[in-house]
Amino acid sequence: MKRDFSRRSVETELMDAVDVDYATFRDCLRDLAKVNVVTLGHRPTLAFLEALRRKGRFKRGGAVRIVDVGSGYGDLLRAVDRWAARRGLDVQLTGVDLNPWSAQAAREATRPGRPIEWITSDVFEHAGRADVIVSSLFTHHLDDAHVVRFLRWTEDRAELGWFVNDLHRHPLPHAVFGPLAAAFRWHRFVRHDGPVSIARAFVPNDWRGLLQAAETPGSIHWRFPFRLCVSRIKPK
Repeated sequence: MKRDFSRRSVETELMDAVDVDYATFRDCLRDLAKVNVVTLGHRPTLAFLEALRRKGRFKRGGAVRIVDVGSGYGDLLRAVDRWAARRGLDVQLTGVDLNPWSAQAAREATRPGRPIEWITSDVFEHAGRADVIVSSLFTHHLDDAHVVRFLRWTEDRAELGWFVNDLHRHPLPHAVFGPLAAAFRWHRFVRHDGPVSIARAFVPNDWRGLLQAAETPGSIHWRFPFRLCVSRIKPK
């Protein structure tokens, strides 16, 4: 199928269907976590958190509250937990996802006793505040109007800053993903949804327009391989 990369696709992803059974959804999430390992997907988010830490922005004497929106299988927050533990940093981690099976799968994959809470909620109904709000591979599931709403919500509720980690819409990763997914024998949903996700994703001009529409400051960064991230560190 020939795609038009000049604009965001409106195609739907299989994992977003309402009639997917739990085992299928969980197995898809497991392979998406493998995709994140192969594509170094968590590295940009961890680098942002490390930059905040080195700037001395994390308070002493209390846990750093980090919320992951669209937390899925929870592999990002488990990576954040390991990052914090290596640095002796006290954290309070919350994963928010609309699909209740995400919370179930994330709990099953997380060792007991870790400082992570999994919440099933529409993000716009989650009223809690945080020091830092992050999301990974979440915003491309939204249409432009909801991305603008999400940016405003994040800016309002993040005390120190926020980080959006998503894909760069480009023909090269789109062409590469299919053979890569086949070689690793990833879940059929992942093989279908990966190219769709890339087609639904963003280019820098998209983010400039979305930030302007949201009236929200933010910096746009390209990260290898073909991650397009948007961040904000609020002034002291």
